Amino acid sequence: MIIAIDGPAASGKGTLGKRLAAHYGLRHLDTGLLYRAVAQAVLESGHALDDVARAVAAAQALDPTQFDEAALKSHAAGEAASVVSAIPEVRAALLRLQQDFAAAPPGAVLDGRDIGTVICPHADVKIFVTASSEVRAKRRAIEMRRLGQIADEAAILADIRRRDERDSKRTVAPLKPAPDAHILDTSDLDIDGVLRHAIAIVDKARSGAR
Repeated sequence: MIIAIDGPAASGKGTLGKRLAAHYGLRHLDTGLLYRAVAQAVLESGHALDDVARAVAAAQALDPTQFDEAALKSHAAGEAASVVSAIPEVRAALLRLQQDFAAAPPGAVLDGRDIGTVICPHADVKIFVTASSEVRAKRRAIEMRRLGQIADEAAILADIRRRDERDSKRTVAPLKPAPDAHILDTSDLDIDGVLRHAIAIVDKARSGAR
């Protein structure tokens, strides 16, 4: 079984992906970490984020088993990832890695921004997770403070709105729900409530119910 979860920044898709994978005994891939790792590698090499050749080389050299997830989860890494993820050649370089992960038994939960539309268009279940930009900014601020980082909620909100604009309007794999995706608005739900709704969506799809 392949479950595709898409959504904008701080919508809760990563946490949901981990919970669903654990619930169904599947593997989980936070595909956003791939783009964050590419961006980090480009910056550490002293090059600009829009240096296509360097970004593609970084994507081809990725080793997901060596990721420092805590470092990649920083706000700065997220902003940088939004830039390199708009480079078509980078997306092409990471396509096979993601598809191979999804195809391996017993299946997987992948979360990102183009899983249901590009990476796994034939996924068994597609969920598009969303929430208001204000709620997402608040969640991101709480997460950053938990990590000991300074969080300016107004600045985070402005950044989230810029990322939404950039991600939804890029020419390659723009952020949008797949036509057959289930929309799950998490604005007024805690993670347990989100998980219950998602499990109901998956179980209904697995049973063939309409």
